[in-house]
Amino acid sequence: MIDSMKLEQICREAGYMALRKWPAGGHDLQSWEKSPGSLVCEADLEVDTFLRRELGALLPAAGWLSEETADTDDRLEKGLIWLVDPIDGTRDYIRGRKGWAVSVALISAGRPLIGSLVAPARGEVWSAVAGKGAWLNGQRLKSSKRVKFPGSRVPVHDLPKEDSDLVTVEQPNSIALRVAMVADDRADLVATLRWGFEWDIAAAALIAREAGAAVTDAFGQPLAYNKRDPRAFGLLASAPGIHGAAVERLRERAERLVNK
Repeated sequence: MIDSMKLEQICREAGYMALRKWPAGGHDLQSWEKSPGSLVCEADLEVDTFLRRELGALLPAAGWLSEETADTDDRLEKGLIWLVDPIDGTRDYIRGRKGWAVSVALISAGRPLIGSLVAPARGEVWSAVAGKGAWLNGQRLKSSKRVKFPGSRVPVHDLPKEDSDLVTVEQPNSIALRVAMVADDRADLVATLRWGFEWDIAAAALIAREAGAAVTDAFGQPLAYNKRDPRAFGLLASAPGIHGAAVERLRERAERLVNK
């Protein structure tokens, strides 16, 4: 059995490591594009190295899949893997904004078993264990219970015309934190219509699900992890009572985009 207290300690230390280099604290930070439109910084790599060492020592049998580590096929043979985004929301991190978090999930047989989000700039530590609930700073989480789709709160800066019946709320750059907002009833719906990676969503998806939210891909299908291609098209995390309406609202757009 994994030592959950030790895991939380490791994740907190990773968050503090990132916080010590955060530009909002007056630190000079090296950053660059690893591909067009995709930013990375020195803190991403340092946190990734720290987590790989510490999580590997905590559970040596587990495989590894991280945004900042070259992927290898040997993880596919593992029953357990660590799924890590060392800094989710790098754009906010580099700009000195608070919308970033360290995201760590332990995957068992293709499903999240444990999830942890540490957002030290926001004073937030999120956690979940499959079948045992989700917490924010030690308080049990209960997700949005909204049942009417119009008026649903969505963490975006702007809404397209066809979604003008929805309501905008704060949008952290971190997709994991946006999903966690549904778990904490700060938002009713998070939706993406693009290809995304498992490491972006695994921890937050478990946190939202354990808080009572519905979490699927853009077509309403279950999410799976540790796939050969570690991507899924889109994400829908919402109050259960509006999830079907969200799938129907986005279906035509999702089909058009995925078939491009």
